[in-house]
Amino acid sequence: MVLRALEPDDLEFLYALENDPAVWAVSDTLAPVSRHALREYLKHATADFHEVRQLRLVADSYDWGQQVGVVDLFNFEPLHQRAAVGIIILGPARRQGYAQHALALLVAHARDVLHLHQLHCTVAAANRASLGLFRAAGFRRVGTRRAWLRGPAPGQWLDAVELQLVLSPAG
Repeated sequence: MVLRALEPDDLEFLYALENDPAVWAVSDTLAPVSRHALREYLKHATADFHEVRQLRLVADSYDWGQQVGVVDLFNFEPLHQRAAVGIIILGPARRQGYAQHALALLVAHARDVLHLHQLHCTVAAANRASLGLFRAAGFRRVGTRRAWLRGPAPGQWLDAVELQLVLSPAG
């Protein structure tokens, strides 16, 4: 697997990914995204991480020969050298080790190239697969936010687990 920058040819892949209602709950999305909006996004996707404070990379699989998902660094805080992490793997590619490999590559990039001090993420408390993924990558639970995420049923609220990975020794 390799993580690579977004390219204009990724339009249809992103369109399918962003418009999958199954991932809206983890991406804070409530509505479909148009191809036009994604084309505009792709025009600026190569902007400097330090300027736009986010980075989205495509996870390309050697054995699939195509995109299997994306990893994101967002909410970058330059002063504190930390960023939030997000990862989405396409449904058919899940539970095959792609998320673990992609996350390991992202952590190495954040540490060795971007020189970040720490990464953090928010995961629904009931999402055992994601919690296991981040724990296996060395993230540690630092707290729980009660009724933090809106659930799929009207009036339903879900707890969220906060996880953190310190990449460099604490100062």
